[in-house]
Amino acid sequence: MGRPGLPVSSRGRLLLRSRGIMPKPLNCLLWLLRGAPRHRVCTLFIIGFKFTFFISILIYWHIVGEPKDQMRLYNLPVDIPCPRVDPPPSPSSTPTPGHIFFLETSDRTNPNFLFMCSVESAARAHPESRVVVLMKGLPGGSAPLPRHLGISLLGCFPNVQMLPLDLEELFRDTPLATWYAALQPRWEPYLLPVLSDASRIALLWKFGGIYLDTDFIVLKSLRNLSNTLGTQSRYVLNGAFLAFERQHEFMALCMRDFVANYNGWIWGHQGPQLLTRVFKKWCSIRSLAESHTCRGVTVLPREAFYPIPWQNWKKYFEDISPEELARLLNATYAVHVWNKKSQGTHFEATSRALLAQLHARYCPTTHETMKMYL
Repeated sequence: MGRPGLPVSSRGRLLLRSRGIMPKPLNCLLWLLRGAPRHRVCTLFIIGFKFTFFISILIYWHIVGEPKDQMRLYNLPVDIPCPRVDPPPSPSSTPTPGHIFFLETSDRTNPNFLFMCSVESAARAHPESRVVVLMKGLPGGSAPLPRHLGISLLGCFPNVQMLPLDLEELFRDTPLATWYAALQPRWEPYLLPVLSDASRIALLWKFGGIYLDTDFIVLKSLRNLSNTLGTQSRYVLNGAFLAFERQHEFMALCMRDFVANYNGWIWGHQGPQLLTRVFKKWCSIRSLAESHTCRGVTVLPREAFYPIPWQNWKKYFEDISPEELARLLNATYAVHVWNKKSQGTHFEATSRALLAQLHARYCPTTHETMKMYL
C-alpha cells in the first residue's frame, strides 16, 4: 500500500514494447542502382551500408542490451531467512529529510545482487529514513508483489518500501508530460536510460529527497547532503546520486532543458551532459573548475561518489588490502560500481576483491545470500 504523496497510481501505465526493424533486402538496393553512374552507385552503397549498420545497432539495443546476469536469478529460491534487523529508532525531534529513492524503469521485477546490495546498504545507513524502490513492472492496487529472491530479501528491512512506478502519473504536471506522451519507444536507442534520467529529476522535483542508481553501495549516511550532486570527472557531473529539496528551481531547470534540448541518440545527453550544462548555466560559468557551490547548489568532488573512474571499473574485481581500501574510500559517501560496464563480470563472494569486501561490510545479508546460492 503506497503512502500519500508517492507516485503509486497505476492509471495510464505505458507498456514499452520493442519491435524488430529489418533492413530492406539487398536486391531492392541493387534495383535502385541499375543504370546509375559509378560514383552514384558508390554513394548509394555507402548510404545503404550505414543505414543497415544503424538498424543493427537499434536491434542490438532493443533485443540484446539487457544485463547479462539477469537470467541467472530466475532459477534461485524465492524465499530466504531474514536476519535479525534492528527496528528503526524512535522519531527524532529534528525533521527527517525526504525519502531515499531507487528506480527501475524497465519491466524487470527480479533485482540482481548489486541492486539488492544498493538498497540494503542504503537501508542500513539510514534506519530512520524510508527507502522507496519504484519499479515499473510491479502491479498496482492490492496485487501481491512478485515472488523473487530480491523482493524477498529487501522485504527483510522494515524501512524499505517497494511501489509500482507509473511514469505517466510521475510526469503529470511537469514539463516532461508532453515529451513523454509523444515518445516513440522503437526509435529510442537508449530508451531505458533516458526514461531513468527523466524520472529521477521529476521525482526529486515533486517530492524532494535523495536519488541513487541501483549500482551504488552506500558507505555512510547521506542525510547531511542537500541540493547536492557529484562530479564524475573534471569536465562532467553525474546524476547517479542527487539530493534536492522539493520543487527546487535547479530540478525545474533540468526538466525544461531536458525537453528543449532533447536528443535521445547521444548517450548521456539527457543525463550527465544535461546536469553539466544546466549547472554551468545556473552559475554562469564556462568550466566546472570555476565553481563548486553556486546559488545554493553544491557539487562534491569525484572522491565523494565516483572514487574509481568508469575507465578503471575492473578495479572493483581486483584484490585489495583492507588498508588500501580504507585509503581509497576515505572521502567517499557511496561507491558507484558502473554496472553498464561491469554487468556480467562475476567474482567470488569470499575473495579479497574490492567489490566482495564492500558487499561483506555494507550489505551483509545480500553477501550471505550470494555465498549460499552462487
